[in-house]
Amino acid sequence: MADSLDPTAPSIGLLLYDTARLMRRDFDRRVRTVGLTRAQWMVITYLAREEGSNQAAIADFLDVEPITIVRHLDRLEEAGWIERRIDPNDRRARLIYLTDKARPLLETKRELGAEMREVMLAGLSETARSDLLAALQHVRANLVQSLKAAPDADNQPAKVKQHA
Repeated sequence: MADSLDPTAPSIGLLLYDTARLMRRDFDRRVRTVGLTRAQWMVITYLAREEGSNQAAIADFLDVEPITIVRHLDRLEEAGWIERRIDPNDRRARLIYLTDKARPLLETKRELGAEMREVMLAGLSETARSDLLAALQHVRANLVQSLKAAPDADNQPAKVKQHA
């Protein structure tokens, strides 16, 4: 690994940031025709894994304030992609569910994701792809553990999940 004191050496943080930025731009380009924003896609993706979540859990996943997610949920509900149901344990709270209209979007997202992965990982062997995934999962787990151990409660997410 390059010497971290060398200003010309690649920075893993900058490389991960830039790679994620390029992935977001490519994703936006691919889904433009569907008519959903990236944030709305992320809500639908999260609900596919965690259907019946409340808005605080969705906001935590998107790393935004709960009030920010309300506008996204309002638009998704108006378009018929999600529905809010009363939480049986707390009548003041609402749980968020995908509608039947949203289910085909998940297949579209899978197809677009597969296309993106092939472009991103072109030239990497299956072993290199597996190693990359394992390394990123390990790095993520280290960061999750670091946040959980942080003494400053403001730095800790409300709920840290082990998403792959």
